[in-house]
Amino acid sequence: MSETQTIAVEFKHVMKSFGTKRILNDVSFHIDQGQALCLLGRSGTGKSVTLKLVMALMRPDSGEVCVDQDNVVGMDEKHLSLVRRKMGYLFQDAALFDSLTLYENLALPLSRLTRKSKDEIEDVVHRTLTDVGLGADGAKFPSALSGGMRKRAGLARALVLEPKILLADEPSSGLDRITAAEIDELLMRQKAERGTALIIVTHDVRGARRVADRVAVLDKGNLVAFGSVDEVSRSENEVARKLITE
Repeated sequence: MSETQTIAVEFKHVMKSFGTKRILNDVSFHIDQGQALCLLGRSGTGKSVTLKLVMALMRPDSGEVCVDQDNVVGMDEKHLSLVRRKMGYLFQDAALFDSLTLYENLALPLSRLTRKSKDEIEDVVHRTLTDVGLGADGAKFPSALSGGMRKRAGLARALVLEPKILLADEPSSGLDRITAAEIDELLMRQKAERGTALIIVTHDVRGARRVADRVAVLDKGNLVAFGSVDEVSRSENEVARKLITE
């Protein structure tokens, strides 16, 4: 990784509580553009909250959340909308509009958020669907897609605006091992070919070992380990070691 590589997302001493429950406790880390970070931890340890803080769907109680070197904490909606356009989000359930075809699901953000012509939109949608192996499925409705195809479609929708940063919440959940590996391959290709930064919340340790440049382990609100897969597997923290080697 180049020493001049820019930081894509950085947390600086982030604290977040809900009532008396501390969700994130003085969490600091960063991930560079073109790297993949996998967030691991038991349920309820703050992984999905971390993604929401990156998207500025929540605000921390204190600390900074920087996206492409802009602190989104306290940012007004106008500037937030510009920052959010740099990000794509792959939801756990794909979050497609059931009343729209796959093609229409991808064309919608392009028509609303860009000035591309109809022909340009058609080209981008077809290319993006082809990239995830759904080039022949644009006329299908989400209800006609298998679980793996829905996840691919959700990924295509997240990528159609060519984001610099892709956030993925459990991209392999509910998928068989072969299909999960195919989703991992798509994510790695996006990182390699487009230089996209990936932040992935996952319980799939096999996938994390395959995809991650960096692993962050959260436990009871604390960042108990951060580093490469090998570094985390040698961590002094027992929870981190067990999570990455299970």
